[in-house]
Amino acid sequence: SPDKSFVVIANDLLEEVSGRVGIKYEKRALIKGYLLDGVMYKHPLFDRKSPVVLGGDYITTDSGTGLVHTAPGHGVDDFNTAKKYNLPISCPVDERGFLTNEAGKFEGLNVLKDANNIIINDLLNTGSLLKEIRYEHKYPYDWRTKKPTIFRATEQWFASVEGFREKALSAIDDVTWLPQSGKNRIESMVRERGDWCISRQRTWGVPIPVFYEKNGKKILLNKETISHIADLFSAYGADIWWEYEVSKLLPPSYLNEADRWQKGTDTMDVWFDSGSSWSSVISKDNNLNYPADLYLEGSDQHRGWFQSSLLTSVAVNESAPFKKVLTHGFALDENGRKMSKSLGNIIDPLVIINGGSNKKQDPAYGADVLRLWVSSVDYSADVPIGSNILKQISDVYRKVRNTSRYLLGNIYDFDYKNDAIDIAELPLLDKWMLNRTAEVIDEITDAFSNFEFSKFFQTIQNFCVVDLSNFYLDIAKDRLYVSFKSDFRRRSCQTVLSLVIEKISGLIAPVLCHMAEDIWQNIPYSLEEISVFKRGWPKVPDAWRNTSLNNHVSELRKLRSCINRMLESCRNNQELGSSLEAAVRVNISDEKVQAAIEWLAQCESNQVDVLRDWFLVSSLQIGGEPWAEVLVSEENDIGSFDIAKARGFKCERCWHYEVDMSKNEKHPNICKRCEKLVQSI
Repeated sequence: SPDKSFVVIANDLLEEVSGRVGIKYEKRALIKGYLLDGVMYKHPLFDRKSPVVLGGDYITTDSGTGLVHTAPGHGVDDFNTAKKYNLPISCPVDERGFLTNEAGKFEGLNVLKDANNIIINDLLNTGSLLKEIRYEHKYPYDWRTKKPTIFRATEQWFASVEGFREKALSAIDDVTWLPQSGKNRIESMVRERGDWCISRQRTWGVPIPVFYEKNGKKILLNKETISHIADLFSAYGADIWWEYEVSKLLPPSYLNEADRWQKGTDTMDVWFDSGSSWSSVISKDNNLNYPADLYLEGSDQHRGWFQSSLLTSVAVNESAPFKKVLTHGFALDENGRKMSKSLGNIIDPLVIINGGSNKKQDPAYGADVLRLWVSSVDYSADVPIGSNILKQISDVYRKVRNTSRYLLGNIYDFDYKNDAIDIAELPLLDKWMLNRTAEVIDEITDAFSNFEFSKFFQTIQNFCVVDLSNFYLDIAKDRLYVSFKSDFRRRSCQTVLSLVIEKISGLIAPVLCHMAEDIWQNIPYSLEEISVFKRGWPKVPDAWRNTSLNNHVSELRKLRSCINRMLESCRNNQELGSSLEAAVRVNISDEKVQAAIEWLAQCESNQVDVLRDWFLVSSLQIGGEPWAEVLVSEENDIGSFDIAKARGFKCERCWHYEVDMSKNEKHPNICKRCEKLVQSI
């Protein structure tokens, strides 16, 4: 250099620095960097000396000279280095971005406006700056204001976790975590966390009730001052901390020192606020229990509310404030993207419920469909929602609603108190239906108890569509439409329909609230409770349970499905219309199905008539010689099957095909069964 002095440069940067500075530096000595550790240097602008320290991996040869300044009060890496070397933590920038009196003659300069140019010029004037070069580098920005942030090491209030960490970990074991993975997540966070910084420099929030000495460093914070301020807050609210003078906030014993103290301006960490809700809400209300039955929030709250609640409760009561913790994912759009105002993909729940301005594009689904969607998803992960998904959910909603309407429509003339048949006297199919309803109640009760709402969704959907619409109600139509009110066949079926619709109303009430109440208000006979929500959760009478039916009925349903498939093939080939146009012959080889048919024969006086009704055909033959003329034949694991056109004439009333028709002159085109019913009017 011109004055023959020496400079220290990283060997790998010698040529680059020489080129940038414009001075051809010559290498006079090569030493290891660690040898500079502890060497004292003089500050270029102030009369003070500081030691050279060794940095870490954050110091590279990508730019500069290989040596960097260390600002312990303005960066995490520098702060950790200063702690390692026991250096003072200097923070000469205040919360507004202005240099403090620690900056000497530069006090009052704003670091983002005028400070840089003035300090650089000062370095040039003292000959301490060889070259000024501007370069771009990554810098943290505030996500909300989009402005650069300044790291500052400031005095904060901390809650030590170390003293009760093991108790907190033990309390975690006593809690049911849904899903179970939540336990591992919060457990690792509590085990690894440091002390909890509970103070924030905000202009809003709950103040930390501490007083600082105006002309010293003492702090006034003890049980007496906290209790006094707590009483004031309870009476007048926390805003008085900002509104009252110090003399009105201090307890009587400190009033003569009012001029000595000033109020602190820090506020509590919001997680401390929400984390103490178990104390301010649950413990203050006689209708609530501590610990709470359930805490419910998003999966990000293992770091937030769940953890802050756990720590505050364990610190005070040595127990968790909750019995169960359920975490859920977040709602995404149909393309799996996070909903965002900037992306314009936010879905407003009110638009789902009430519809948008374009009803064709955004139809009104109602609150029940939105709630049904919530019950349908695996909430443990992020879940998509959009128009196509809502349309599918709406279809399921309509299936449940239409099934319920059918049940209600067919008990319009039924009064349970006067018309119901004793359960012990019900036909086999009706007993099975009540047993199946009992199983569904058990399944849904278990699903709700374990917060497995998607199981409720699948169970109620399958019950309405598969068990009721496609099986029981499909078979029951003949009993409901052909028989008269006083007939046992009709009243036994109506007894089951009335019991089932009452239970359905209660089962769907937590999710499909409006539909449940709508059903309840339209049950035609009087009920003790004015609302389904007054009824309580559905319970299963012991008389409904008959598990011995299940295996046999399951085999007969398998047989029915096989016959339905063949009938559908005939319809597709336009060989048959209604299934009542068909005659079916079955020869069973499957032992379980054969056992079910034999069991049915023991339970019912005429098993063939019962099965004919179950299969919805006009004629059924079990075994015997194959028919000469058939539409379709099939042999499979169950047995052999023939389907032919039913013989006889179509009854205009029940649509069955019968050989023997009525001889009644007034009703010549009805079958013998319908003739008896008509004559009984």
